[in-house]
Amino acid sequence: MVMHEGRGDLHTVTSVDTVAAHPALRERAVTLDAAARACDAVARLFDSTEPHPEVFRLLSNELALLSSNPAHARPANGLAFRLKLLLAAGILPQLATCVGCGSAEHLQGFSAAAGGVVCSSCEAAAFPLGEESYTFLVAALGNPLAQAPDASELALRQAERAISDTAEHHVQVRLRPLLQAS
Repeated sequence: MVMHEGRGDLHTVTSVDTVAAHPALRERAVTLDAAARACDAVARLFDSTEPHPEVFRLLSNELALLSSNPAHARPANGLAFRLKLLLAAGILPQLATCVGCGSAEHLQGFSAAAGGVVCSSCEAAAFPLGEESYTFLVAALGNPLAQAPDASELALRQAERAISDTAEHHVQVRLRPLLQAS
């Protein structure tokens, strides 16, 4: 896209070339919704005029995966994408050890205010984070988007809460939920 910067806040678009239109996204409601939620999360977390090429590449990868494989529209993939967005935004929660005492054992809670996972001794202001949820968060961060791990609905709900609470606490951004309330 080529834009001309005017005197005010508005810019004039002078030319645009489509690089990848991803037409398959529009063939299924589930992929279109997943793509819209991915774009919405990017817009909310990176609401600035500063360029973020790593975020653009991450979003482009997510859209390509959604376009090529409708199964990628599952919530686990959306959560893995959001976790990687937190990393790009510089607000990734600590997952390796307890943010309170540094222990690597008995990690049973999550506190966005504290900055990540907490052990059973430090979990006073945290919400419960099951072992499956913890494992999902670590694996989702460590694997490529195309290889997001599977997890139970409860584990995904806890992971979504950890991701959403982190975004809300650190950058005052509320992300649209991926999982439907039951």
